Amino acid sequence: MFLSVFDIFKIGIGPSSSHTMGPMVAAGRFLDDLRGGVERIPGAGQVFGLGASLHGSLAFTGKGHATDRAVILGFCGLSPETADPDMAEEMEAEVRRSGLVHPEGLGELRFAPETDLVFDYDRQLPGHANGMILRAFDKAGNLYHQETYYSVGGGFVLTEAELEAQQASQDSAEASESAVPFPFRSAAEMLAMGKASGKTIAEMKRANETARLGHAPDEGLDRILRVMNECIDRGLEQDGVLPGGLNVRRRAKGIYRQLQDEKGQNLAQPHQGNDWLSVYAIAVNEENAAGGRVVTSPTNGAAGVVPSVLRYYREHCVAPTHEGERNLLLVAAAIGGVIKHNASISGAEVGCQGEVGSAAAMAAAGLCAALGGSNEQVENAAEIALEHHLGMTCDPAAGLVQVPCIERNALGAIKAVAAASLALRGDGSHFMPLDNCIRVMLETGRDMNMKYKETSTGGIAVNLPEC
Repeated sequence: MFLSVFDIFKIGIGPSSSHTMGPMVAAGRFLDDLRGGVERIPGAGQVFGLGASLHGSLAFTGKGHATDRAVILGFCGLSPETADPDMAEEMEAEVRRSGLVHPEGLGELRFAPETDLVFDYDRQLPGHANGMILRAFDKAGNLYHQETYYSVGGGFVLTEAELEAQQASQDSAEASESAVPFPFRSAAEMLAMGKASGKTIAEMKRANETARLGHAPDEGLDRILRVMNECIDRGLEQDGVLPGGLNVRRRAKGIYRQLQDEKGQNLAQPHQGNDWLSVYAIAVNEENAAGGRVVTSPTNGAAGVVPSVLRYYREHCVAPTHEGERNLLLVAAAIGGVIKHNASISGAEVGCQGEVGSAAAMAAAGLCAALGGSNEQVENAAEIALEHHLGMTCDPAAGLVQVPCIERNALGAIKAVAAASLALRGDGSHFMPLDNCIRVMLETGRDMNMKYKETSTGGIAVNLPEC
């Protein structure tokens, strides 16, 4: 399936792409069905109320990831890209008080979250770890319409029928890919097409985006760059305690001030570059944890890695260019698309190797390209970064995207830069192909015990301080 750079990098709100953005999108799609006059279940009267049940990882870590708020806001008619994070709390409180939502075109509908939104910890739906069922009822309580949705990572949402069709056949994907000039589905195909055409990965990805959009992607790329940078800047200015009950204090502002104070004073250690990478990533993920506006990269839980490496490229590397920033995004999206097509970017499906590991591979490849690396060096950079995240669990304490998630983004950014640098020191030839590494990630994720895959029932999530 062709994945645009704007599929991989989506503007939304925190704290989770799969647990916050996905459910909000699903609720919006469900409302669209109702507005479109979906055929009601026989015997039902007019739509009067709404209901939802969350299953699997959406149930286990839903409260920590604000999944309940996402469904509420989605039923109010908001979308992740346009929702105002500052208004979300007020709107949620009003729905909880009144037990009513007012989505455009549907009038007043009953939805009392305390009773109509169920966290079902006992039943996991068969299609994916992140499952949810949305329902509409008439005044007598008869079922009017029902749909099952799966939030498959990175804000992507599929109905039960769409997921089954995707798993059963690749025909639609092949048809979609035929509409772009370079329809690579693997790293090997990407390298072969680059060699045959004489084009870089960035040039091929740009050609694909232009063919799909009908125009150059630059305006959209610049918007993504702007939102990423604004998120870093906001995170560097905020302090206080993150919401959720763990009492985790924001650190980005304090670290940033220390780094600024050390400028020009010959106080910097040789490894201070790592501190700059870390503070940029921490700033983003603190914003994400607070429910702020971020860009999925490729998920919210890993949203700090690519923006951190981008800021590092622009402010710390030699001779950065705006075109280099755009190319970094294009190449990162190309790698992210290959990973998602052949494995997963969902922490609930394969653990954090699929989130921060994928983000590090994307950022490493993008930085390598921005610094002039060959296609082979770019592929090598992605492989190095992903290989050294293999086996990483997804075990957020209290279901919150805070511990260990914020620091994992910082270390992911550091690994990405190290991987790009190593790749640029070589000629692109290496032992383990990226495609093989992606396959290992998928197999490792399938073998991983469920308690280590975003359920908060194992690992760090259950080994908290007793004080």
